[in-house]
Amino acid sequence: MADPQGFLKHDRADAKKRPVEERVEDWREVYLTPEPEARDKQVRTQASRCMDCGIPFCHSGSAGCPLGNLIPEWNDLVRRGDWELASDRLHATNNFPEFTGRLCPAPCEAACVLAITPDSGGAVAIKRVEQAIADVSWEQGLVHASQSTVSSGKKVAVVGSGPAGLAAAQQLTRAGHHVTVYERDDRLGGLLRYGIPEFKMEKKVLDRRLAQLRKEGTKFVTGVEVGVDLTVDQLRAKFDAVVLAVGALRGRDDTTTPGRELDGVHLAMDHLVPANRAVEGDGPSPLSAAGKHVVIIGGGDTGADCYGTAIREGAASVLQLDQYPMPPSQRDDERSPWPVWPWVLRTYAAHEEAGERKFAVAVESFVGDAEGHVREIKLRKVRVEKDANGRRQVVPMSEEVEVLPADMVLLAIGFEGVEHMRLLDDLDITLTQRGTISCGTDWQTTAPGVFVCGDAHRGASLVVWAIAEGRSVANAVDRFLTGSSDLPSPVIPNLIPLAVV
Repeated sequence: MADPQGFLKHDRADAKKRPVEERVEDWREVYLTPEPEARDKQVRTQASRCMDCGIPFCHSGSAGCPLGNLIPEWNDLVRRGDWELASDRLHATNNFPEFTGRLCPAPCEAACVLAITPDSGGAVAIKRVEQAIADVSWEQGLVHASQSTVSSGKKVAVVGSGPAGLAAAQQLTRAGHHVTVYERDDRLGGLLRYGIPEFKMEKKVLDRRLAQLRKEGTKFVTGVEVGVDLTVDQLRAKFDAVVLAVGALRGRDDTTTPGRELDGVHLAMDHLVPANRAVEGDGPSPLSAAGKHVVIIGGGDTGADCYGTAIREGAASVLQLDQYPMPPSQRDDERSPWPVWPWVLRTYAAHEEAGERKFAVAVESFVGDAEGHVREIKLRKVRVEKDANGRRQVVPMSEEVEVLPADMVLLAIGFEGVEHMRLLDDLDITLTQRGTISCGTDWQTTAPGVFVCGDAHRGASLVVWAIAEGRSVANAVDRFLTGSSDLPSPVIPNLIPLAVV
């Protein structure tokens, strides 16, 4: 740390966004791309705020980054303008920093020592620095295909091409194994492709990384559902090990609210996937929000993605509902003390563009027209509490009912786990009570030679956890095939006993 007073001289400064009136007219990324010289200067100033703490909680897996990113190291390298070495240190722990730099909610920043008190000027803008390193790495040709000089002769199948599957595949290919990634969709990327809107991450960012993996030797097969188009017997005969990175895409539904059966009430992913396909050039979305009064139920990331998508599709209005009260603007030390992830109000870029948010409300019923299409919602103010058995319940707080227009309702209330699929049945793998696939300390499931990582193991989680688990499972598979491994393993599985299903 060359300047121990850097954080006293400079406050936190986030990247600037494009004007609202401009960005809602296209699907390009929300944030401005300044000229390289200006960007480098801004980011180097932000990196100089890093205190190089004796105990850097920012890369502690329990509170900060599960990848163990060497954040103080590359902050100082950026401050000095040594982008090549900064790229080397960043890629040493993160296969895809351009993904996390755009999509990760940054638990590292919540755990930054400068986040303890608002008087410090705010946490170091770690995510901004990370994305800058990744972008400069591509601009300056610092990202190369790393091809293995040896071949193990072993074959590995990775099922799923989301961030967990891609990380596992890249690590195993670099270790000398012959890796084939199977994706049931027509394009690669999983949720990165069809779940994340273009305005959060343009797909050219994904495509250039896929090109790197191909050059390194990873093979990709799309349009194949493993377990159906490629049977388990064929899979076992062809590969020495299998990695399940199938995600946790089973959306949570609302089966109790009257009117759920009406046309126009959809799960969030039923809206996001065709919207992303439309941006890819596959033709208009059959579930476009154009001209509709859109109501989004759920206050998380997926809800915000639907919010920004509906605005860009030309919705007449957008309303997002959350059953919980509005969080405070600053960390509540009693409810979420530093360095844990804070309970604070999170305003996404989409919320600045149009629409409205309501907190502490719940839908009492969906109201349809004579043709059976939703046209209104009835709202009640509520409080979420726990009953005597500790179960969550939503309690009405008033007899007053508010009626609002709604031509499209999107349920963004979370995910229930791994989809039911023939692959798991034929492998004799049973889902846990949480809807996930359990594993032992070696990341191996109850099916010998079959491993699991990412959301399929954790439940719906963050892109940074997916990459971390992909890297860890690669180490386990490498040891399984060869007896030892030099691949890094950043994560110890958050185990669920195999007997619990």
